[in-house]
Amino acid sequence: MLALLLPLLLQEPSGTVPPFDATKPLTASTLSDEIDRSVHWLRSRFDPAKGDYGGVETNGWVLYAYATCPRRYRPDDGPFVAGALEGLRTAQAQDGSFGSDNWNRVAARALAAMGATEAAGRVPGGILPAAWDRSERTPEDVLARAKELLGTRAADGSFGNVKETARAIAELSWCQTFLAAREPKKAPKPAQALPPFDPAQAAETQRALERGAMFLLSQRVEGGFGFDGRRDAGITAMAVGGLLALPEPRPAAVQAAITEGLDFLAGLQQDDGSIHEGQLANYVTSAAILALVRGGRSADQARVARATAFLKALQADEGEGYSAGDRYYGGMGYGGDERPDLSNLQMALEALHAAGTPPSDPAFQKALAFLQRCQNRSESNDLVVVADGKTIAAGNDGGAGYAPGESKAGFVTLADGKQLPRSYGSMSYALLKGYLFAGLAKDDPRVQAVWKWLRENYTLDVNPGFPASDDPAAAYQGLFYYFYTMAKALDLFGEGVLVDAAGTEHDWRSELCARLVAMQRPDGSWVNENAARWFEGNPVLATSYALLTLGTARGKP
Repeated sequence: MLALLLPLLLQEPSGTVPPFDATKPLTASTLSDEIDRSVHWLRSRFDPAKGDYGGVETNGWVLYAYATCPRRYRPDDGPFVAGALEGLRTAQAQDGSFGSDNWNRVAARALAAMGATEAAGRVPGGILPAAWDRSERTPEDVLARAKELLGTRAADGSFGNVKETARAIAELSWCQTFLAAREPKKAPKPAQALPPFDPAQAAETQRALERGAMFLLSQRVEGGFGFDGRRDAGITAMAVGGLLALPEPRPAAVQAAITEGLDFLAGLQQDDGSIHEGQLANYVTSAAILALVRGGRSADQARVARATAFLKALQADEGEGYSAGDRYYGGMGYGGDERPDLSNLQMALEALHAAGTPPSDPAFQKALAFLQRCQNRSESNDLVVVADGKTIAAGNDGGAGYAPGESKAGFVTLADGKQLPRSYGSMSYALLKGYLFAGLAKDDPRVQAVWKWLRENYTLDVNPGFPASDDPAAAYQGLFYYFYTMAKALDLFGEGVLVDAAGTEHDWRSELCARLVAMQRPDGSWVNENAARWFEGNPVLATSYALLTLGTARGKP
């Protein structure tokens, strides 16, 4: 799911944001990505001890920027929002004012955007719309203005001080909303069923691994791997992991590529222990740890120890002002949207596990709170989210969505209007992995509940759980990620045979290997033909996932 990845750094951001390239097309989607980068910088300026960004006017602009940006942050997203909102409420005088007409306007607008309508209504002077909202503009005008603003952005993602950055984010967000409302909707892409397979094809796994490795070698860029002719740290880490799935003794060219890739990753380690090129700090560090641990070089042990310390520091916990009752407590996120999610958390937990972190470590134990809130099991998940007139609560099928109160597969709406996040395959396997890393026993009711969902929804034809919809490709999203997460979770669980809802026994190792053998392309690569989302249209990443899956299914995690 690499396309979603941006760094979550709760302290000073590491590295720089790539300069905005005004020659490339700017769309509502790409503008949203650019806004995310600046929102990340903005969040890093929050002072948890004071609950403040720098006074009434600055807090007002920051909250307005959070509320109106494409992610639409609200107080339950974390202390970086809730703390500033509480600080603004505290600063409000008995007569509803904030000290000056300008501060009144800014604060009232922020309170209203955050849903604090009663407090906003008490402010003298009303709410003045932002200046850019008051004139008619054409799409060409809006694109030009967005490019003009982005051209002034600093290398760290800011537009000067905190207030000016918040103002710029708010204006860019207005531009993004304007453009999104006018972009034509793309017709759904037809989907093709995956090719049939026979479990006997598992005998060809070694050959498939060799062919996949040769394809990756043909795609090397400057001693690493990437896309569009550019080396990328995250993809390099995944590709090196894929090459390491090839059993020893490996061809000399493969081993040389592994060594070069590991050297490249090791050379990226920052002073804070993270491993990245200025972006994707959390996920790339996790992937790099896994590659370095699999590489087995003694010289990398100290690097891995520093990188694991960095990951632990990223967890949403007391150090960032979270408490155990907060929606996202114990999670880790990609950082682009500042919301922890199960996908990124399970990757970080796997990295910590691979590095030798015991289940009793506080990082795993804090993660349990987040894992439970992702599971559709009301006995252990009492989360209720009320937002925009909707109530979201946990279901009871035992599977998992993407984050607490969120699912990439959408929601089930009950007769009373309550919404339940849909469980789906890749995240349900991610949940099982997380529970096992945290030391839960196989007979724990939480583990048994997700195991039941996985057995009843076992398939190698789609990523299960996505509903039949207007998009025929929906069920193929994240397919290779699903295969890899399945292999890791089932290998950890230790059951060689899985019995599905119909009572049919499945030797999942043989079937999964055979499925991938049947999908391999003539050039040795794999690619998600139906759904390029989450970067699976990139054959280097899809092939890396496939090799990692084959290696794990063969007993070489």
